[in-house]
Amino acid sequence: MHDQLDPLAAEQQFFRSLIGGDVGALDRILGDDFLLIDVMTGSEVKKPDLLAVLGSGQLKFEAIQPVESQVRLYGTTAVITGRTQMSGRFGEAVFTASSRYTHVFVKEQSQWRLVSAQGTQIVN
Repeated sequence: MHDQLDPLAAEQQFFRSLIGGDVGALDRILGDDFLLIDVMTGSEVKKPDLLAVLGSGQLKFEAIQPVESQVRLYGTTAVITGRTQMSGRFGEAVFTASSRYTHVFVKEQSQWRLVSAQGTQIVN
C-alpha cells in the first residue's frame, strides 16, 4: 500500500506546481516525452510548450481541486484517474472546468514522472 502513496504524492506535487507556476518543479516531475491532451481543446501539448506557456504567465491556474483519485499500479507504471474542478485564466480569458482525467506515471531512477495526461471536460 505504501507504494501507492508515491505516485499520488507526485500527482499532488504536479497540481501544486501548476497552481504555483513552478516551472522548475514541473520540469522535474514531467517525463522528457510528456504529452498532455488539453481538457478544453483536445489539442496535444508537449512538455516544452506547457513549461513555456506557464513560465510566460499566459496560462495561470488559480485553483485545481482533485476529487476521487484512484491509483492502479503495474510494476513501475502507475495509472491515476480522477476528477478535478479547476479555474484560472489563459491570457485575459477566465476559465472554469470540471473534468475527468487519466495520468500515467512511470518510475525512473526511484522517481515517479508524469509521462501522459488526458483530460475530458464534464459538461452539465
